[in-house]
Amino acid sequence: MPSMSVGMAMSLLIVGNLIAVFSDALIKTLGEDIAVFQFVFFRQLTAVLILLPFCFGVSKKSFTDGLKWHALRAHIWLLGAIFMVFAINAMPLATANAIFYAAPLMMLPLALVFFKEQLNRYSVAAGIFGFMGVLVIIRPTEIDWAAIAALIVALTIASNNLLIRKLPKHQTVAQTLLLTNLAGVPASLGLAIWEGREWDWSPLITAAGSSGFILIYAAICVVTYRSAESNKIASAEYSGLLGAVGVGLVWFGEMPDIAMAIGTAMIILPLIWLARNEKKQR
Repeated sequence: MPSMSVGMAMSLLIVGNLIAVFSDALIKTLGEDIAVFQFVFFRQLTAVLILLPFCFGVSKKSFTDGLKWHALRAHIWLLGAIFMVFAINAMPLATANAIFYAAPLMMLPLALVFFKEQLNRYSVAAGIFGFMGVLVIIRPTEIDWAAIAALIVALTIASNNLLIRKLPKHQTVAQTLLLTNLAGVPASLGLAIWEGREWDWSPLITAAGSSGFILIYAAICVVTYRSAESNKIASAEYSGLLGAVGVGLVWFGEMPDIAMAIGTAMIILPLIWLARNEKKQR
């Protein structure tokens, strides 16, 4: 896949993160009494059904390429999806998303260790300042099990985005997403059965909607992280926080406080500075 400019990749990530907020909002409508493992299974099942039509005519042989990496990403994604349901239903949408956006900062050391990416001082500064904004929002004295769950989600997002580099580049985006979701279905089904709750198919439509939004985000991640160095574009992930604040306010009546406003500014302003710096360098 040909590389794209850093500005284009960051713009796509901004759009993807804004879309992903609606996936989280749909999860929050279900409430805390939801059968978590059943819902996660429904999400993966509907994702497979959505993606299948886009994979007709693809060579069957190519489906076996990179299977171990798809399987690894699938189970990391499954872990993140489970903790995401817990986190979103236990705290305000914007707060949960603020913690999810620790992922770009986590990507910086992971990219250095596993991919030997050279970190420039601008991307490091933007990431650290953005993470300080996250801390302002969540206030460390208020960290509880829900915040820990959200941090686990952030770690799974960071890991999955970096593992995209290991996937075969000749596979289409739809094929990549299908294989990742398909590889996780047996485990998610097993967890749903182990959960022991009576099967309730009523959340299936909500799961399908959540899957649709998150698949758009995941597709954009596959395209952008294949085409540009992660340390140069990962800060664009923070942009969805503005969308989370807006959706939380309009949909759930969650009024952000002054700490949220300050933290959001600390997250967004470095993005603008980083984008302008990259433009000057080009």
